[in-house]
Amino acid sequence: MAVPTDTLPESPAAPPSRTDAVQPRIVPVRRTGQWAAAVAVLLLLAGAVSSVVRNDAFQWEVVGDYFTSTSVLRGLALTLWLTGVVMVLGFTLGTLLAVMRLSANPVLRNVSWGYIWLLRSTPILVQLLFWFNIGALYPQILGVRTVNLLSPVTIAIIGLTLHEAAYAAEVVRGGILSVERGQIEAAESLGLGRWRRLRRIVLPQAMRSIVPPAGNMLIGTLKGTSIVSVIAVQDLLYSVQLVYHRTYQVVPLLLVATIWYVVVTSLLSVGQHHVEKYYARGTAGAR
Repeated sequence: MAVPTDTLPESPAAPPSRTDAVQPRIVPVRRTGQWAAAVAVLLLLAGAVSSVVRNDAFQWEVVGDYFTSTSVLRGLALTLWLTGVVMVLGFTLGTLLAVMRLSANPVLRNVSWGYIWLLRSTPILVQLLFWFNIGALYPQILGVRTVNLLSPVTIAIIGLTLHEAAYAAEVVRGGILSVERGQIEAAESLGLGRWRRLRRIVLPQAMRSIVPPAGNMLIGTLKGTSIVSVIAVQDLLYSVQLVYHRTYQVVPLLLVATIWYVVVTSLLSVGQHHVEKYYARGTAGAR
């Protein structure tokens, strides 16, 4: 029996094809304010650079004359040598202090904590001046007069190393604590001794956390060595001071020291980046 066509339900309309759909227009975000701020900053920066370069009071010709002079290069070499010695000795002592701080022995732990607390609580200038006047307390050490035993350079090494070790201890301790406990337990299950676990398991992994602050400490130590000029150690800053005390050209000689500090710090920053990249291999921080 035929069914009237007007009684059949209407078939649903076919959905529009993707090609028929109207694609939304993508409008890029206008960052007018950011670009205006960037242009303003660039203009201010260009003005500052122009004023420095074109200002005759900076005496750039004097800067060029003394930049590679013998006395300045000798002071730079002493600064670099002092920085290297202090960093090596400071981190060696700091690692020992960090291990003591993590020890189960309460005597070692408290002695390490006391050392770190005391050295971090006093300014480095006060510490240097104290060591410089140590002869007032101990005129002789091992039968040798303190004045003859402790030269200004030796005093600078002692003072900076002891100060650096207090901060290095906390850096190393933080790196050791960043290693997962499971790694240490796995090493213990293999029968590795405490020092072997520290040297072969803990420290290689802790270096990922130690290197960034250690690099910052290296740069800080490089700049911090300038404080030894107060005890007549002829570093970079003291070398330029000797010159401008004679010539009264204070600003250009200070610029000489500033530029050298910027150059060396920039090179150390590049080296720090590569060392961090090396120890971050296989992690999300490797880039």
